Amino acid sequence: MDNRHDLKVILESRLPIVLVETHDETRFIELLKGIVTAASRDRYQPLYRWVVTSGLQRIDIDMPPQPLNSEPGKVLRHILSVEQPGIYVLLDFHPYLEDPVHTRLLKDIALGMPGGSRTVILVSHELALPSELEQLSARFEMALPGDNERAMIVTTAVDEWNQSNSGLVKVDKTAFDLLVSNLSGLTRADTERLARNVVRDGVIGEADLPAAMQAKYQLLNRQGVLSYEYETARFSELGGLNHLKTWLKHRVLPMRNDAGSTHLDPPKGLMLIGVQGCGKSLAAKAAAGIFNVPLLRLDFGTLYNKYHGETERNLRESLQQAEVMSPCVLWIDEIEKGISSGSSDSDVSRRVLGTFLTWMAEKDQSVFVVATANDITQLPPELIRKGRFDEIFFVDLPSPKVRATILQIHFRNRELDPAGFDLPVLVAASDGFSGAEIEQGVVAALYAANALGEVPATRHVLAEFERTRPLSVVMAEKVQALRTWAADRTVAAD
Repeated sequence: MDNRHDLKVILESRLPIVLVETHDETRFIELLKGIVTAASRDRYQPLYRWVVTSGLQRIDIDMPPQPLNSEPGKVLRHILSVEQPGIYVLLDFHPYLEDPVHTRLLKDIALGMPGGSRTVILVSHELALPSELEQLSARFEMALPGDNERAMIVTTAVDEWNQSNSGLVKVDKTAFDLLVSNLSGLTRADTERLARNVVRDGVIGEADLPAAMQAKYQLLNRQGVLSYEYETARFSELGGLNHLKTWLKHRVLPMRNDAGSTHLDPPKGLMLIGVQGCGKSLAAKAAAGIFNVPLLRLDFGTLYNKYHGETERNLRESLQQAEVMSPCVLWIDEIEKGISSGSSDSDVSRRVLGTFLTWMAEKDQSVFVVATANDITQLPPELIRKGRFDEIFFVDLPSPKVRATILQIHFRNRELDPAGFDLPVLVAASDGFSGAEIEQGVVAALYAANALGEVPATRHVLAEFERTRPLSVVMAEKVQALRTWAADRTVAAD
């Protein structure tokens, strides 16, 4: 109803030029026809549609197109010569706005209509109007389908399936509601396609939701700046980090906007700072797993563009896409590489940082940001001050108890019985190792045992550990400086 009301107000204001940026032109035309045909006799205006392939056609009543008016210049001259009131919808006219003759004709139409007898509506996926026409125009933004409209679309897809097949679609009420919610942010046409795809097997259940979210992501992320991480993680795959796990569990209900948590704001997110290879990336995946929401990854390296302003635009579009995918986890890995204070292109980095911080402060969608960083010296102070994120956690080298858990996880993941290994010996030998270094030692041991034709045993893993020089030894000074910095500035993840 908001779409209808807003468009009706714009038409009644008699502005000569209206701009509509949308990918859902069919839905817009239907909306416009509904307004025109419902008008009273004294306010009725004929409605025309123009496309370059077939010319001008009256569409409020059934009339054939006029191919003679298929050229842009000819249709504008025709509109200029008509004295009767009318609404003219020009589809995909954006390439022709660069022609100064077309610009002048549009201006003549706008200035030569006392009382606003003719309205030209330009509809395209993107419209940049010449500056001399800006004051003569208004923009109308098509709102995407709301909850009720999406529910009707899914219900229609169910009815269509029921009519075409013997039997009825099996609908799980909870899954139906979640599907309607998860389809937010799509055009009507995309919503209809996804709804039909979900019901094609005659069932709407929880198993349909992940595939629907992946399909939705593919429709939204046409620029390819964000990546959809299809595999999240379970906390059982994450050794240690018990404090972080508890912290995340306390925020599950507010993140999902579940009943009983409506008085709580959705959590903003957290920053993970720590030694490389200690599980920060896996923790981001586990956060999406416990929240049971999609995981999106933003690579700052793909944002940067040599043209002025394009980098910030890429970031804004990526953040908007994340909001449309909400509730979700937005993972920004090694954030210091994108907005470091020491960047050679400091002006762009500052603008990117400003755009990101403004979004963090103003967002009201359930987009939980997990930012990871390895080098805190490169992070700008305004990013890590209290209040930007809900919390800043430090992921340290694993303790002996955590190293034992990590070893057990990697043995089980490779269908090996942890009881067949001498864990105390391996835990002692892996002192100072990160989780990634422990995993690599296990993997290398399996290769070595396989080459020798032997069953993997403690001696194979121990030999790999003894050959490894962990990062805590190779870069001891940097690791110790990081731990010292984090001691009174962050919260321990474990």
